[in-house]
Amino acid sequence: MKIKSQKDFFSGLMFTVVGVAFAWGATNYSVGTGARMGPGYFPLVLGILMAVIGLGIMFSGMTVETTTGDKIGKWAWRQVVLILGANLVFGILLGGLPSFGVPAMGLIIAIYALVIIASLAGHEFKLPSVLILATVLAVGSYIAFIWALKLQIQVWPTFIAG
Repeated sequence: MKIKSQKDFFSGLMFTVVGVAFAWGATNYSVGTGARMGPGYFPLVLGILMAVIGLGIMFSGMTVETTTGDKIGKWAWRQVVLILGANLVFGILLGGLPSFGVPAMGLIIAIYALVIIASLAGHEFKLPSVLILATVLAVGSYIAFIWALKLQIQVWPTFIAG
């Protein structure tokens, strides 16, 4: 059978593989029943659902004819590196890296760094818009995690908070 849309087929394949991996990983936890769910129930159901959706997308990629064949383009390496790097920097700034002498900088600075680095992956970068987004996310995260959930996360660097 011929692949008629490479984009659909390979995105469906990705969804299927990730879904199967999550469902398989969830079996390491107690699944329970629908009435008494265990910690593995939700990831198992979500993984199965994701795999089924992926199979549907793969099927449509093999059956629905497109005019150009929807070829897969080249990888956007710069964007991949910036997005993954932004998450890595967020983790390092949030918790620090004691083995290398990097102190924890706190939630607010980590969120600003995450948003600024990740926004460099886009086609257009406007610093005022990025700073507004970072501020909204920082305030929202503070309200959700520190104030509402009362999580013990360092908010500011120790040289500011004391």
